[in-house]
Amino acid sequence: MSTFLWVIVPYLCLATFVVGHVWRYRYDKFGWTTRSSQLYEDRMLRLGSPLFHFGMLGVVGGHVVGLLIPQSWTDAVGIDEHMYHYAAVIGGLIAGFMALVGMAILIYRRRTVGPVFSATTVMDKVMYVFLGLAIVLGMWNTIAGSIFTIGGEYNYREGVSVWYRGFLAFNPEPALMSEAPLGFQLHALVAFGLFALWPFTRLVHVFSAPVGYLTRPYIVYRSRDDRMGSQRPKRGWERVQ
Repeated sequence: MSTFLWVIVPYLCLATFVVGHVWRYRYDKFGWTTRSSQLYEDRMLRLGSPLFHFGMLGVVGGHVVGLLIPQSWTDAVGIDEHMYHYAAVIGGLIAGFMALVGMAILIYRRRTVGPVFSATTVMDKVMYVFLGLAIVLGMWNTIAGSIFTIGGEYNYREGVSVWYRGFLAFNPEPALMSEAPLGFQLHALVAFGLFALWPFTRLVHVFSAPVGYLTRPYIVYRSRDDRMGSQRPKRGWERVQ
């Protein structure tokens, strides 16, 4: 069971993530979009969208630091464990709260605005469930692991983070995740489920960037020539020579 949960399932989700994006790009380029609904309603969107996106940027940044940067590196630059966890708790909770509130506003908008609700697909609804669970579980792990410590604080940088780096290097150690608290295990499984769903939802827009805008030719504007067209223009003031 340990090998199935922490080796087979993660790699299946990773393969679905990669192959799904390739398939989506090749066969559904016109669907590679957020399906913007700003024309239908923009008051709640102006509030919820920045909260959600800036919050998610903080969440992703925190995961990059916590999972990809070894503890020995932060120790080497003078950031001890207490300082690191203090910053992680404050920054993580703020970012998670912003993302959660922004997502709640966007879901409320999607549910109460008729045209927006009509444009919501089944996969969007499933994605919102997985994304919301991932955020809530991540915030709970931050609180339970660093504030309401029971039986000693769990240092995920010596367990979950090591397993994750091994997973990316195709050398995972499932025992590290098997020994992690249940909250971290659920958070990881939900997150991998979200990655498996990613290519089939509006989340594909994360990998869209207007790179072509930088190299596209200039748009040339020319004044209208009075001699063009089927009708002569009305006579106006004569130009003074």
